[in-house]
Formats: sequence, C-alpha cells, structure tokens
Amino acid sequence: MSMVKGLVGRLLGTAVVVAALGLAAAPAMAASKCMKGDRKAPFTVGWANIYSVPTWMKQTQGTIEDVVNQLKAKGQVAKLVVTDAEGNANTQISQIQSMIDANVDAIVVIAGSSTALNRVIEQACEKGIAVANVDSLVTTDQLTVKINTDSHKWGEQAADFLVKQMGGKGKIIVMNGPAGISVSEDRRAGATPVLKAHPDVQILTETNTAYNAAPAQEAMTSLLFQYPQIDGILSLGGALSAGAILAMDRQGRDIPPTTGENYREFLELWKEKGLKAWATMQPNWLGGFGVYAAVQALAGKDVPAFVEVPLPIITNDNLDQYLARAKDFPADGYIYSPYSLEMFDQLIAAAKK
Repeated sequence: MSMVKGLVGRLLGTAVVVAALGLAAAPAMAASKCMKGDRKAPFTVGWANIYSVPTWMKQTQGTIEDVVNQLKAKGQVAKLVVTDAEGNANTQISQIQSMIDANVDAIVVIAGSSTALNRVIEQACEKGIAVANVDSLVTTDQLTVKINTDSHKWGEQAADFLVKQMGGKGKIIVMNGPAGISVSEDRRAGATPVLKAHPDVQILTETNTAYNAAPAQEAMTSLLFQYPQIDGILSLGGALSAGAILAMDRQGRDIPPTTGENYREFLELWKEKGLKAWATMQPNWLGGFGVYAAVQALAGKDVPAFVEVPLPIITNDNLDQYLARAKDFPADGYIYSPYSLEMFDQLIAAAKK
C-alpha cells in the first residue's frame, strides 16, 4: 500500500522519494510474453504512431525519444524507427507489418483501432518482437504488455464531479474524442452508469472531435445557438474543455462546471476565470514507459501483461502546482507529471503484486 501511495504522490507532482530498483538488479527468471530469449542488445525500437499532428502525440513522441536516448546511453537501444499512420488504421497495420519484416526488436503502439490491429500485433508476438501497447489499446492479449490508466474510472470520476456540482440535475453537453478510439469510448462508458443513476441530468447532445481546441471550439459554437441553457460540460479531454470555454466566453455565456484534462490552456482558463472544474491526465510518458517496458522484456525481465498507471487528479487544491510548471510546456500542450526510469520500475513492480 505504501508503494501505491508513493506512486500516486509522484504522479501528482509532490516530492516523493522513489527507491531506485535500477537495471543492475538481479534479473527475474520468468520471461515476458512473446519473448524467445534470442534477441541481443542493443535493440531497435519501432514507434508505430497513429497520428503525429495533435500536440499530445508530439509530446508523447518526445518522451519516447527521451527514454530511447537514456537507454542508448546504457547500451540497450541502438535506434528508434518512427512511422506516422496519419489517423488511418489500415496504414498503421501496413507500417507495423513493415517493422515486422524489418525484424525490429520492439514495437510501441497507440492503436488506431481496438480490433483492426489485432492480427498484425499477434504476428509480431509470434516472431518474438516485444510489443508494448499504450494509451489506446487493442483487444488481443497476444502481445508483451499493455500500459494505461483506467479510462473507465476517468469517465466515472469526471461524471461524478459534474453531477455533484450541478446538484444532481440540469442540462449538459458531453464532449468526446474521436469515435472508435478506445480511450474515448472507455471514458464515455465509465461516465454512463453515473449519468444513468441521475435521471434529472439531461444530455442535450454529444460531440466527437479530434483532441484539439479548434474543432472543439467550432463544435461548441454551433451548439450554443441551439441550446440557451447549459448547466454543465462533461468534457472527456482537456483540449475539448478549452475549446468549449473559449466558445462560451466569446458568446458572453456563463461557463458552467466543466471537467477536463491537464491541457495547459484549459488549466490557465480555469485559473483565470475562477471556474468550477476538475481534471485528470493521460500522462504523455506512457509512450516512454512503453519503450522501457519493452526493452526490459527483451533483456529477460519479467514484465506483467498489464500495468495500470494511477490517475492523477487536478483540483483547485493543486492547480497552482501544475501552472507553476506551465512555462516548460507548449502553449497548446499538456502539463504532465514528472517521470523517471526508476518510477517505471516501481510501476512494473506494483503491477506484479
């Protein structure tokens, strides 16, 4: 229990001392899934990106490159191969197949489809390639490790905050990410039981947009002409929240209680306007963690099939802690919590218990 508390504290940005397990620790005897023990360092890592345009994805790639560089310094990684499917799951399948054909040692993937990639990922596993699936997950279990926060809990906690702020009644707009993306679908699924338990909360409509402020602002602007009364915004993404707030502010509308994410502009608007708000985050370093876990598996370490990353929660109590670090992140980026290889070791160890 103390380990879990320490992890949560670190994710929240508080000063928590993490005991370094280190790469020099005695290796576990059990091999990770897909591993045949015939691959030798330094390894080639593939990053099968579903799309690179959103700032969240750019920051995620930044953590991947950072971890790769740290592991290069340890002699464990030789190079990083990067592809961009530009949002097309079929393209992503072809690019992963090309990585398999090139016999890369590891593939880190954020899935553009929860099911379409299953077969090609299973092929990679059969060939002894370490596959780390992070963020948006596939349904197959024939891979090395899945790393994610609990997206159902994400949606549940967001909906619970909003319902309580509204006194259990009122009219809301639900803002989702792209349709078909597992993270978006899972967040919405987590919110569903909470909303059904409060029949006096009426859903006016729902949106599906990319995780960028501009399309979210455009979607909300059109809705403001249709709905004169909006008592809450259940936004299941930080850039979506910023877009909604900008649209309402431009129309001179009062901004109701709003949920969101660690998107810098949303956090700044929250502070500037004194909003009733709540946020969590999908840490960008999930990508870097995927690289580390895959390399650990290739090195013969026992990496569990699933590693859950605790959800950090942002409220008025710790909002200023995040904003104090805003200058270190892009204006249209996400203020994510710190990470280290030692913290990744702690998360892997916790997942084994």
